[in-house]
Amino acid sequence: MSNPTPQKPSTQSITRRLGIALLITAVFVVVEALAGWAANSLALLTDAAHNLTDVAALGMSWLAIRLAARPANAGRTYGYHRAGILVALLNAATLGAITLWIFYEAYQRLLAPPEVQDTLLIVTAFVALLVNAGTAWLVHSGHEHDLNQRSAFLHLAGDAVSSLGALAAGILIYFTGAYILDPLVSILIGVFILWNAWKIVRESVDILLEATPRNLDMDALVSDMQAIPGVRGIHDLHVWSINLQMRALSVHVLTDDVSISRGAETQRSLNSMLSERYAITHTTLQMECAGCEPDVLFCDMEMGNQHPKMEENQHVP
Repeated sequence: MSNPTPQKPSTQSITRRLGIALLITAVFVVVEALAGWAANSLALLTDAAHNLTDVAALGMSWLAIRLAARPANAGRTYGYHRAGILVALLNAATLGAITLWIFYEAYQRLLAPPEVQDTLLIVTAFVALLVNAGTAWLVHSGHEHDLNQRSAFLHLAGDAVSSLGALAAGILIYFTGAYILDPLVSILIGVFILWNAWKIVRESVDILLEATPRNLDMDALVSDMQAIPGVRGIHDLHVWSINLQMRALSVHVLTDDVSISRGAETQRSLNSMLSERYAITHTTLQMECAGCEPDVLFCDMEMGNQHPKMEENQHVP
C-alpha cells in the first residue's frame, strides 16, 4: 500500500507560523543589535541587520498569503495568487541591498580590523543560531509549494547560516586573536545571502514575464499532446505559471471534422495527460479543423494583434 502524498499546510496554519516567527525575530533583532554594538562585532551587526529585513519579509509574506486566499473576481480573474510573487521579489531585493552594506562595512574593517569582544560574540551568536534555526523550522513546512513562503524561509535559513558563521568567527578569534576573521566571515555570509536572493529574483521574474517553467520539457510536452488520439497538430501554444505551483496552458488543437462529443473526448484526454504528467490543471484548448496555421507552434503576438483595417491600409499605395 503506497503512502499518502503529503498535503500542503492550510493557509491558517501557515499564517500562524509566520506570525510566531515574526514576533520572535522582531524581539531578537533588538537584543542582537545591542550585543553587536557592545561587542564591536560586524558579524553580529550584519546578522542583526539581516534579521531586521526578515521582520519586514515575514510581515509582507504573511500579508501576501492572506491576499492569495481571496477569491477571484471580475477585476482580478486569476485572484491574488501573484501577490506572493511580488513580495518574494521585494524580499530578494532587500536581501541584495543589505548584502551591499555588508560588503562595504567588511571592506572598511579589512583595512583596519577593530578589536572584538569574542566572549559576547560567541554567546550572542549561539543564541541567534538557536532562534534563527527555530523560526526557519516554523515556516519550512510547505515552502516548496510557494515562492513567497520560500523567500521567507530563505531569509530565516540565511540568518541561521549567518549566526553559525558569526559563532565560528567568535570561537576562532577567542583562540587566535585574529580580529580580521570577523569581516571575512561577514563577506562569506554576504555571498551566501546574495546567491539565494538571485535565485528568488530569477524565479520571480520568470513568473511575472510568464516564461515557460524551467523544469518543463516543451519538446516532450508537444510530442505527448500530438500522441493523443484525434489530435492532428497543435499551434499557438503557451505555457506559463500563475505562481510557483499553479501552471496554465492555452493551445489551438487541430482535429478532424468530427462531432462535438468526439471533440470533447479528445479534450478530456488532453486535460488528463497534462494534469498527470506536467501538473498543468488550468488549460484553454481551442479545437479547430480548418483554416488554421498548424506550422506556427508558438504564435506571433504582433501579427495576431493587427487590426483588419490596418492590413487593408498597408495595400494602399
